[in-house]
Amino acid sequence: MRKVFIGRVKGFRRALPLMIILVVFVGLLPSMAFAADRGAWAPNVSYALNDTVTYAGNTYKDIQPHTSLSGWEPPVVPALWQLVPGGGGGDTQAPSAPTNLQATGTTTSSVTLAWNTSTDNVGVTGYDVYQGSTLLGNVSGSTLTYTNTGLSANTTYTYKIKAKDAAGNVSAFSNQVSATTAVVVGGDTQAPTVPTNVSVTETTSSSVSLSWTASTDNVGVTGYDVYKGTTFVQTVTGTTATVTGLAVSTAYSFSIVAKDAAGNLSAASAAVNATTQGTGGGGGSTLPKHTLTGYWHNFTNGSTDLKLSDVPSQYDIIVLSFADMDTAKPGGVTFNVDSKLSTALGGYTNANLNSDIQAKRAQGKKVILSIGGAEGNINLGSASPNVSNFVTSMSGLITQYGLDGIDIDLESGMNVANLTTAVRQIQQQFGSGFILTMAPQTIDMQSASTSYMQLYNNLKDITTVVNIQYYNSGCMLGRDGQCYSQGTINFLTALSDLTLQWIAPSKLGLGVPAVTSAAGGGYVTPSVVNNALNCLATGNGCGTYKPVAKYPDIRGAMTWSINWDKTSNYNFANTVKPFLVTMP
Repeated sequence: MRKVFIGRVKGFRRALPLMIILVVFVGLLPSMAFAADRGAWAPNVSYALNDTVTYAGNTYKDIQPHTSLSGWEPPVVPALWQLVPGGGGGDTQAPSAPTNLQATGTTTSSVTLAWNTSTDNVGVTGYDVYQGSTLLGNVSGSTLTYTNTGLSANTTYTYKIKAKDAAGNVSAFSNQVSATTAVVVGGDTQAPTVPTNVSVTETTSSSVSLSWTASTDNVGVTGYDVYKGTTFVQTVTGTTATVTGLAVSTAYSFSIVAKDAAGNLSAASAAVNATTQGTGGGGGSTLPKHTLTGYWHNFTNGSTDLKLSDVPSQYDIIVLSFADMDTAKPGGVTFNVDSKLSTALGGYTNANLNSDIQAKRAQGKKVILSIGGAEGNINLGSASPNVSNFVTSMSGLITQYGLDGIDIDLESGMNVANLTTAVRQIQQQFGSGFILTMAPQTIDMQSASTSYMQLYNNLKDITTVVNIQYYNSGCMLGRDGQCYSQGTINFLTALSDLTLQWIAPSKLGLGVPAVTSAAGGGYVTPSVVNNALNCLATGNGCGTYKPVAKYPDIRGAMTWSINWDKTSNYNFANTVKPFLVTMP
């Protein structure tokens, strides 16, 4: 997160001839250079626009200059890499055949199908649905249902499915399934009314219980189909259901469809969202439902130099940035008040900081220590002695300064397994009140398989909030597959909607710069942050992008940084915190 400043160039007039030569030279570059073939993709490599690489038998073209990291493999981040059709020998491995194809519902004129996902060495991009030998249509690789309409009553139809990937490879057929449309009973073609008032009555770490108001029908309702997203789960005859086998601390969406004896189906009810409980609390039980997080600089960088006592009360979580790598102890970290900051503040000492931390905690605020930042890292490449050194040193700092937990802001890669082990050991020392936050970059959340997502999945039961850095990002893909430009409400909502497929709303925060000077790009006014939160929570105040569901439990917002916020007289905190208080 730390920003690097470049000084103004002096002697402009003397440099003018050189600049003219440079401009001419740059103008000739298109005819002098071509995109490089960089061979096999690798992490920690700087790739330029139009560079090509090979990965898993495919060729990809760079569409956004970047330095690669583990977890950013080309198929994972389509905002960075574009598949070159037929390039590099091509992917020749077909997806596995879809399994467990079944008819989940019939009416007098339709059949609804569902199946289990296929796997592929690169990725499944879609499914082709056949009736007999006739191709009916296709759906995306993330959709596992299809409804064939316009059929005749009391007629048997046969179906099968094929999976396909981006290279055009097609799987073998799935199992074949036959379904018979319903018989018209006494001329009954009227569907039941839509179920209403669907609500969540209970959640556990692995289940969600639902209830709803009964539908009506001209003849009689015979049952209700329960859907988890677009996936059929079960049929019940009453107006309650419990969906089991769910993942801990995970967000789900449910809807209900009513049916009658003639096979007529109602439209789906309004979706209701629920998040399963964690096995721990993520340390957030004493925090407001919607929290404001801010970073406090332990360095000078052109923003306002602040004592921790000067941080305004609007901030619920204060993140000290950053711990430093201990070069003498692999994996170890240190933290002291920066000497330049101490001087700028008239001799601010570790003891002064410690006293200020305890005063903030007495006010109900959480103060935690961050590792990483744009220029920082920790050495957990080896398990021994690195993990032990990290646990010992970080636990010592938490005790020394009376802190509430840690923040993970690693922007140059991480060893997920070793970091998971280390954080677990630290949390076990300090118990259920331990605060764990994360600050991944936008690119780190473009798919469910990135390093940060692996870390979150390993630690989600003790994670308080994941504050995504929605800045310095360029154009990134939203949930609808469209690329949205940073610094807009659509960027905040579409990218959050994407991540909310994998992270519980109660654990997701929107991270933005406090002022334009705080980042290279991505600034939005605090009122736009409020609009984005309102859109995600209630479906109101959106831009052109409309989230697929409402997320009233969205955790809140984060800013880089409190020091930068001070330069605008805390406009960010004074605008966003009052809105968070009013949210549902």
